[in-house]
Amino acid sequence: MDPQHLKSALGAGLLSFPVTPFDDDLRFAAEPYRRLIAWLGGYEASVLFAAGGTGELFSLTPDEVPQVVAAAKDAAGRTPIVGGTAWGTATAVETAKRIEAAGGDGVLVLPHYLIDAPQEGLFAHAKAICDAVGIGVILYNRDNAIYRPETIARLAGVCPNLVGFKDGSGDIGLVRRVTCELGDRLTYIGGMPTAELFAQAYLGAGFTTYSSASFNFVPELAQRFYNALRAGDRTVCDQLLTDFYYPFMAIRDRQKGYAVSAIKAGVRLRGFEAGSVRPPLTDLTEEEERMLDCLIAFDMGKAE
Repeated sequence: MDPQHLKSALGAGLLSFPVTPFDDDLRFAAEPYRRLIAWLGGYEASVLFAAGGTGELFSLTPDEVPQVVAAAKDAAGRTPIVGGTAWGTATAVETAKRIEAAGGDGVLVLPHYLIDAPQEGLFAHAKAICDAVGIGVILYNRDNAIYRPETIARLAGVCPNLVGFKDGSGDIGLVRRVTCELGDRLTYIGGMPTAELFAQAYLGAGFTTYSSASFNFVPELAQRFYNALRAGDRTVCDQLLTDFYYPFMAIRDRQKGYAVSAIKAGVRLRGFEAGSVRPPLTDLTEEEERMLDCLIAFDMGKAE
């Protein structure tokens, strides 16, 4: 996909990050993944991100990433697929090339490994990835990879295939400066964990859309929230936050890493073979999974 077409697709609707299913030996399970992608494709996500944060990129090997992307492309129909890359610059560049070779429509640059880096280093890292591929690139601003507005502007000036900026920092002051100074040069994506909790604030800061992890297992509800947000229907947004998203947050916050584990549990509860999370993450306890099952049943029952 041409980078500018990807930019338009990113801003056209709700985005999501499918989980990566594993078998009993924690190997990538391609067929269950294809079934999940095909199901999600029926709920009008404008772009799906394969091997992203919710897809446990941090536990995948560089060899597995193109396998995940290729499987997603097989099942996605017309839905564009963006693959995730991370780690050090050499590995990130090689993985980005393999995402493109596997048919990926874009690359999401997640934070590099472990250490903080100065802005010049972040610039060199992101530019090397952009220069290595012809498809669109999106920066993910969070944790140890916080790009200053001037760094993003420099990258936008020399990397025509840089098309998106996703924020998971929660620093509204910083991201508002980015949207103000770069205008429509990029598509802006909210990327906080359980992004619905922050979607109204990010929309006010000039962001175009957000990525919904809950779309993995309650796509009907996630689309309902997104449609209400875009329509300015605060009553529906507040109802869904109160009835589902805040109770879900209470489960998610019981352990570190549950922002991924709870999503994968939800996918299993909807009848898909998602398997367990890989270490160092842990699965929900049986009690917590029952709590999530009751929450899903309650809200799906209300939706019907």
